[in-house]
This record gives sequence, C-alpha cells and structure tokens, in this order.
Amino acid sequence: MNTDSGGPDRPAIVEKTYDLPRREVVLTMAGVMLAMFLSSLDQTVVATAMPRIIADIGGFDRYTWVTTAYLVSSTAMMPITGRLTDLYGRKWFYVFGIALFLAGSVLSGLSQSLNQLIMFRALQGIGGGVMMANAFIVIGDLFPPAERGKYQGLITANFGLASIMGPLLGGFITDTLSWHWVFFIKLPLGIPIIILFIKFFPEADRGQTKPSLDIPGLMALMLCVVPLMLGLSWGGVQYEWSSVHVMASLTIGVCMGMIFILIEARAKEPIIPLKLFRNRTVTLILIISFLAGFGMFGGTIFLPLFFQGVLGLSATQSGSFLMPMMAGMVVASILSGQALSRLGGHYKAQTLIGLIVMGVGIFLLSRMSTDTSYGTATLNMVVAGIGIGTALPLFTIIVQNAVPYNIMGVATSAVQFFRQIGITLGLAVMGALMASRYAARVPGLITDEVRQGLPAEEISAMIGNPQALMDPEALANLRDGLKHLGPLGEELLEQLIFALRKSLSMAISDVFLVGMALVAAAVLLTVFLKEIPLKKR
Repeated sequence: MNTDSGGPDRPAIVEKTYDLPRREVVLTMAGVMLAMFLSSLDQTVVATAMPRIIADIGGFDRYTWVTTAYLVSSTAMMPITGRLTDLYGRKWFYVFGIALFLAGSVLSGLSQSLNQLIMFRALQGIGGGVMMANAFIVIGDLFPPAERGKYQGLITANFGLASIMGPLLGGFITDTLSWHWVFFIKLPLGIPIIILFIKFFPEADRGQTKPSLDIPGLMALMLCVVPLMLGLSWGGVQYEWSSVHVMASLTIGVCMGMIFILIEARAKEPIIPLKLFRNRTVTLILIISFLAGFGMFGGTIFLPLFFQGVLGLSATQSGSFLMPMMAGMVVASILSGQALSRLGGHYKAQTLIGLIVMGVGIFLLSRMSTDTSYGTATLNMVVAGIGIGTALPLFTIIVQNAVPYNIMGVATSAVQFFRQIGITLGLAVMGALMASRYAARVPGLITDEVRQGLPAEEISAMIGNPQALMDPEALANLRDGLKHLGPLGEELLEQLIFALRKSLSMAISDVFLVGMALVAAAVLLTVFLKEIPLKKR
C-alpha cells in the first residue's frame, strides 16, 4: 500500500499499487501504441481519400460533414470515457472502443451514400474517442509519474508518425485498390489488437463498492458538447455564423453547459468532479492546453493553404512539405519524454522551453511571404514541430501527478478534451479572421491597370474565391477566356494572381500572429505553475 501525504495541490490519498510482470507491461504498452496509431492514422488516411469518395457516391455539399461527424463524436466521448473508466475500470471500455471503431470502419467502407458514411463515421468516432482518451490514461496505470515521460513521449510521437504516413498510405490504397479499402484495411490491423488487450491488459481491482452512474450529468454533458462542437465546426464553413443552425447550436451548447455545472455540483458520482477545477495545477494546465490547441494547431492547419495558394505547389507537394514539421514533433516528443524521466522531472522548465520554441516557430511562420524559399519554410516548420513535440507530452503527466488516482482518468481525458475544444475553436475563429483579412487587403493591392484591363466579373470571381489560386483547371479556363487580349491579357492576369497571393500570404501571417499571442499567454501562465515532485510509485 502506497500512502501519499499530498499537499496544497494534491490531497492526501491512499493508493493501491500493482507490480505487473514485465512481459505483461510490454505487451499491454504495445497494444496501447498500436491502438493509438490506428486511431491517429484513420483521420489522415480518410482525408486523402475524400475527393475520390465524393466522386464515387456524390454529396459534395456535405463534404465537411464526414470529418465533423467523427470529430464531434470522438471529442464528446473523451471526458465521458475518463470518468467511466475511473469508476468501472479501463480494460473492457478499451476493448469496446476498439471493437466499435472497427465496426464503424467496416460499415463506412460499405456505405452507398454520403449520408450513410456520415452516420457510420460518427459511430466510428465514438470508438475513436474511447481509444484516444484511454491511450493517455493507461500510461498512468502502468507507470509511476517519474517514468511516464518516456512513454507519453512515445504516444505523442505515434500521433506525429501517423500524420506522416497517413496521406501517403491513403493515396496508395485509394489508387491501388479503392477508397473502400481505406476503411476495410483497419480490420486485419485491429483484430489482433483486441486479442492482445483481452489476453494481456491488466484488470485492476476496483473494490466491492458499486459506483452509481450520473445519468443526468452524462446526458447534460452530451447535450452541451455535441451542439457546441457542431456550431463551431459549421460556422463560416457549412453555414454563416449568423445562421439559425450555428446560433441555435451554440446557444443550446452554452445553456446545457450551465445546466451540467448545476447537476455536477449535486451529483454523488459526477461525470466531471468540480473539485478537479479547484486544483490550481489542473486548472492552469487545462487553460494552457486550450491555448496551445487554439494557437498552434489552429494556425498550422493553414500551412497547406500557404503552400498551395501562395507558393503555387500542388496538393501532393504541400503534403510532403508538412512532413518535416511532423518529423520534428516526433523526435522532440521522444527526447522530451526521456529528458523528463532522466533529468529530475523538471516539467515546468521543459514546458516553458517547449512553448517558447513553439512561439518562435509560429513567429517565423508569420514572416513567410510570396518570396519565401522552400528551404526557409521547411526550417520554420521544423522549429514549430520541435516546440509542439517538447511541450505536448508534458501536459498529461503534470495533471496525472497532481490528482489522486481515483480521478486520474477524468483528469487525463480533460486535458485532451480542452485541447480539442481549443483546436476546433481555433479553426473557426482563425478561418473567419483569415477570410476577413484577405478580403480587406485585396482591393489595395490590385493595380488600376488590372481594374481597367480585365472584366470586372472575372476580378470579382477571383477575389471572392481564393481557392481558385489552387485549382489549375480554373486558372487554365481563366487564361483561355483572356486569350483575345493577347500578351496584355496574360500580363494582367499574372498581376492579379500576384495581388491575390500576396493578400492571402498577409492574411495567413495575421492568423499566425494571433496564434503566437495565444502561445505567449500560455507561456505566461506556465510561469505560475507550481512544480510538484514526480511520484516514484
């Protein structure tokens, strides 16, 4: 029996520890990493296959719903999974999550319409959310805080590795077999993982007490998260921000969030114990995780747009240029975890270093323009990737070390949940910011010669649709339409394209500067983080 005297950020607790055979730990950890890799790989593989899917079964008007369905359901499951596994154990929830993920994947591959695909992707997202949440929680079951850095780093590196392999694998499977196999291929990979978990995953003794499930809190949380995520995902993409769909979703989400807090304050076994937020360390890390998700991931999602729209690369080329950032993230996450476990567990200093490097990387990205070379852009992304990889694995370890074991699951999943909310909100807000800044800058960069020489409708069409900069067919059609002007038409078109690319570059730079400000706020909050020595047991 291990007694922890606690402190101002950690109450006194008595925890039961388990000494598992090394073989069982190794096999369990292998299963966790394979499951995490499978879940992470799914998102990038499917994204690559989506154009072919739309061409086959139609439904272009609902293109983004395939991603939104998975994102909403997986995010909603994270805090729920954390609490339920605290109450009832991890093993069978993990097995259930993997099985549901595989079932949703097979059904997605059998889809005959986009509506079916959206529905089955939502089902798959429930399983994916359970898998993602459990991957980070289980590290806390298997290893003491002082040793978790090495393994959390590997989990984060897994995500980066999947981001590198996903687009390449998705393109290969789609071109060689068919888009259906993008989903079917997960079955032969996933079934051995389920067998591995059933046979080797440790099943902790939860005692004789039968916990009561907070059904009202569970329902209120779902009715808060799902509409909130839908509203943030739809805004500015599927619908206008002022539309009934978006405003109603956000209003319902906020109102149900308030009701959820009232329910949890009175619940015997709350889904998210409110005492969690009275822990200063936990509260700070949740805010920092939210800001990092908002600032970093909300900004880097626009890098492919910069490569294609500003530098004129193809989609395949822009995907390959993202690999250095992911490679930097993979290497840095492994080294960061090793450093935490081997150099005394000084997580505050490491978090500060990671966030500062992240901020420097975003600043360098904000300085890119139409004149930026590919080498400079690659170096900037590597710096940003190193910052992400250094800081990201630490958030979970800090929170796990600051809470008693009986709420470690919900505390761990809260970190992933807040980061995901930050990413979603960041995409919505920064997407709207980029569009508005682009529209505001274009008029001042278009010359009088272009206004006088090109048809007003052609100029208006290009200004209103920056995606045309990335569509070779659209540009070719535009050139054909201006052939009657001779060399002058080609010259004026090039001037217009340059003005649009420069406007887009400046708008994306504005987005990165906002991201840098948010990461700077995360650095400031980290200064106030109290460093609690990592427990050895």
